[in-house]
Amino acid sequence: MSDLLSGRRVLVVEDESLILFLMEDILADLGCRDVSGASTVAKAISLIESESFDAATLDMNLGGEDSNLVADALLERGIPFIFCTGNSKSDMREGFGDHAVLYKPFRDADLTAALTQLLS
Repeated sequence: MSDLLSGRRVLVVEDESLILFLMEDILADLGCRDVSGASTVAKAISLIESESFDAATLDMNLGGEDSNLVADALLERGIPFIFCTGNSKSDMREGFGDHAVLYKPFRDADLTAALTQLLS
């Protein structure tokens, strides 16, 4: 369990259901109070507008649709996030190059370290 993640609310935006379930399990094991998942841009934006989150992970490609609108919504609400993707950093939209990227496949410890650094 990570003290920094304990009790946190995290949004996981991921279109691959197995990865989404895996990340939800990892975050629950780390003590996150609430982990919400979204597999589409529309669902992610709806959650961002209706709930509060301490942090988010964001896949760059959601079923063939880029996640730039989700990134914009997270920035607008002041929710820190990391990209979690199989894409390269060069695929990012201009202006997002300074955001942390967790490359798939990753280990539990990689996710823990990335979120801990994001929230510290």
